Amino acid sequence: MAENKITKKDLNKMFWRSQMIQFSHNYERMQSLSTLFALTPILSRLYKDRPKEERVNAQKRHLEFFNSHPVLIPFILGVTTALEENTEENEKESVIAVKTSLMGPLAGLGDSLLNFTWFPIAGSIGASFAVEGNFIGPILMFLMINILYFPLKYYGIHLGYQKGRDILTSKSGKKILDRITTSANVLGVMVAGALITSTVKLNLGLQFGDGDGAIKLQEMLDKVLPNMLPLLITLLCLYLIKKWNGKHIVAIILSIIVVAMLLSAAGIIV
Repeated sequence: MAENKITKKDLNKMFWRSQMIQFSHNYERMQSLSTLFALTPILSRLYKDRPKEERVNAQKRHLEFFNSHPVLIPFILGVTTALEENTEENEKESVIAVKTSLMGPLAGLGDSLLNFTWFPIAGSIGASFAVEGNFIGPILMFLMINILYFPLKYYGIHLGYQKGRDILTSKSGKKILDRITTSANVLGVMVAGALITSTVKLNLGLQFGDGDGAIKLQEMLDKVLPNMLPLLITLLCLYLIKKWNGKHIVAIILSIIVVAMLLSAAGIIV
């Protein structure tokens, strides 16, 4: 990617689009669609003369799961913009790694300082006027919130963009980027493993014999490898999704539900 392609006008377009971050949520990937919407002017600029396949891949990689504090997301978008501008196509994994590594810490920071501190302060001041019948109460609350939120978003984008460029141009920036990428990949694997054991439930109801001496097949499996069946069903779903390139997901879900109901009715699983 050539340098100095992104202009202040492009960053400002992204800023205005970032006001609608909360307009699009889904339980699968949270804010990914709205962040892609905010990044669209940037990607349109960077990939204007690039092959169609690269433009499509650029959009797809930003549709991965993303969720952070909406007021601090512009800072992440600024950093992401700098990385998109200054990395080659074979290094784009680092862009997503940095983007996802920032979402957690900034979400916690935003919740503690903004949602649980400034927002209640503004609300209590506005409410004190409102309970006295003064219409200025809700207006004052609105102004107090946005007097802080609006500059945080605007300067967050421009500061994030500048800091992102500094990381890439400094001597230690590449090492920092590599460490963040590696850490993000390790964290992703850990989270995926934890999610499998906590959300995928599959227990066999089969047993040999009756009474206290009965041998339960599930207990035997747990002694060999706990959560083996949830892992196998997850790997099967992953295999089918990759084999069909993400198609027929609804059919896979419905098939799992139907098969699970039949096996449960037969007493094979519980």
